[in-house]
Amino acid sequence: MITPAFDLSQDPEYLTIIIRVPYTRTSEFDLYVDGTDFKFYAKPYFLRLTLPGRIVEDGRERAKFDIDDGLFTLRVPKETAGEHFDGLQMLTGLLAPKGSRCAKPLVEEEDDEEEDEFEWQVEQEVYKETSEEELRSMQMYGFGNKRSGVFARLQEELSDVIDVRNPEQTSAGERRRARLEAEASAFSADHYLADLFEDDEIKGLLKFVPWWEKLGPSAEQQGEAAVAFTDEEKEQLRKFNNRSYLLDKAARHQAWLSLLDILLAYCYEVRSTEGEHTVESSWTIRKLSGTLSWLETYGSLQEVLASFGRRVLCYPLYRHFGMVSAAIGDATKILQSGKVCVLKCLLDVHKVFRANEPAYILNDLYVTDYCIWIQRKNPTGEFAGVGFFLGKVPI
Repeated sequence: MITPAFDLSQDPEYLTIIIRVPYTRTSEFDLYVDGTDFKFYAKPYFLRLTLPGRIVEDGRERAKFDIDDGLFTLRVPKETAGEHFDGLQMLTGLLAPKGSRCAKPLVEEEDDEEEDEFEWQVEQEVYKETSEEELRSMQMYGFGNKRSGVFARLQEELSDVIDVRNPEQTSAGERRRARLEAEASAFSADHYLADLFEDDEIKGLLKFVPWWEKLGPSAEQQGEAAVAFTDEEKEQLRKFNNRSYLLDKAARHQAWLSLLDILLAYCYEVRSTEGEHTVESSWTIRKLSGTLSWLETYGSLQEVLASFGRRVLCYPLYRHFGMVSAAIGDATKILQSGKVCVLKCLLDVHKVFRANEPAYILNDLYVTDYCIWIQRKNPTGEFAGVGFFLGKVPI
């Protein structure tokens, strides 16, 4: 069965579901509506949604099919008129049946473009199954510190993705000490002073207005209506496999801090390129995020900000504290605007990494999970709280 492209919108009384099903016949449609459970079948397409609110079949529903465009449009009344359905843009979260669990890895995308001829004389090594004792000795990293052994199978790509030389055998404390030593070694006083006193170009970057600043002060109240996903972003949301994450309090705290770390790096990159990604964008985001480059696990907001500030003054083209302050302000605005705004930023990071081999590994380790996890979070609780405390940081 094929999951079709779909989109949802609402008004105070009705939910509208638009499903793209080209090359089907109207006689083959089958619909099922029961409260929050919606099912649609038109061979070879099947769609099942768990909706954030209840809809009813009471004779007021209307459906039409545009055979030229292959669009099936269903307008169904809400059980409670005036109720607002939150999360209609969270397409991944709507796809899975309620209560489902998914522990399978995401399906890897295959590139259909022609590749260079394969080198058939490459040396081979017999695969050795990792023993249970070796698995226990491996260090954990990734989203929620739930992954290990990934880089043991990807030694060739290791140095192109992260700065940790042996992540499987390096503890979190050892990774932090190595990160701090690397930053101290990389800092160039001459580069810093040049950017501090010859800052005309940097002043121009600081005046740049990113898209999230154009949302206005009421973006949090507007919610999903304030931010729109592109067709490409909607398609990527549908590709994700929905899953639930069982994180304890400490893991959730660390996940929020790592999310902020990634957002700060992304905000710097967007401002430094004035919103136009370059071939260096993947490197910049990875390098400025201790989470992505050192598999760092932070314990406090202060640790995240200190790490980000140090890395901005050590690695990128523009090493100016004004860029640090601007990125903190940008991240604050994004978090205070709610999860739809955060998700759009994460989808952009995901796209940048997909286009840069082997950075896709970081999607598998962090960004994909964040894109799925964030869709289930409280839009007015946790997001506003993180944004509030970040906004109180003196910069």
